[in-house]
Amino acid sequence: MGHMTTESKAAGPALPASPPLTERQEARRRRILHTSARLASRGGFDAVQMREVAESSGVALGTLYRYFPSKVHLLVATMQDQLQHLHETLRKRPPSEEDPGARVAQTLMRAFRALQREPHLADAMVRALTFADRSVSPEVDTVSRLTTAIILDAMGLDGPPSPEQLSAVRVIEHTWHSALITWLSGRASIAQVKIDIETVCRLIDLTTPGRSHHRPPPSA
Repeated sequence: MGHMTTESKAAGPALPASPPLTERQEARRRRILHTSARLASRGGFDAVQMREVAESSGVALGTLYRYFPSKVHLLVATMQDQLQHLHETLRKRPPSEEDPGARVAQTLMRAFRALQREPHLADAMVRALTFADRSVSPEVDTVSRLTTAIILDAMGLDGPPSPEQLSAVRVIEHTWHSALITWLSGRASIAQVKIDIETVCRLIDLTTPGRSHHRPPPSA
């Protein structure tokens, strides 16, 4: 057992960062992610077969495995890609609510509805996140960082978040993730999800002391 733990430690953050992709490699990676999303949208997790992804993307199977060592890696990267698109969309149309908590609830419900439009794809990506082991940690961390960034953007803070606010954001992320799972498995309605998200987002207002809901700018 001792041998295994040292091995997994060695595989941790000590690895050098991978060099940035060339334009051609980036285009190939985009093509692979697009194919993965298309197949998952059609038939969920089981419909994403590495051989078919390679053929449809016009890459050799060995090349595909170099980019994504497993189907779980591929689908977690697909979720990363979908969240990036979502973040861009949300930045163009920020939430209209005044209250930071309500702004986050509104933003997360928009994200939820985007996933709801492609339930098979949502199911495949969430399943991949659930199956992800330590080898997929960097990709899972990126998904988590993106979700955090989406929430922090929606909060519209004047300065960096406090430790209490970051803790609230983590709890909101956990709730959002499990709400997604319970909805996908048919155990919760969208109405129930909305209530739960709105409830947990109140933590933001509780951890923002003395904030008179949107202070006027200092120049006012």
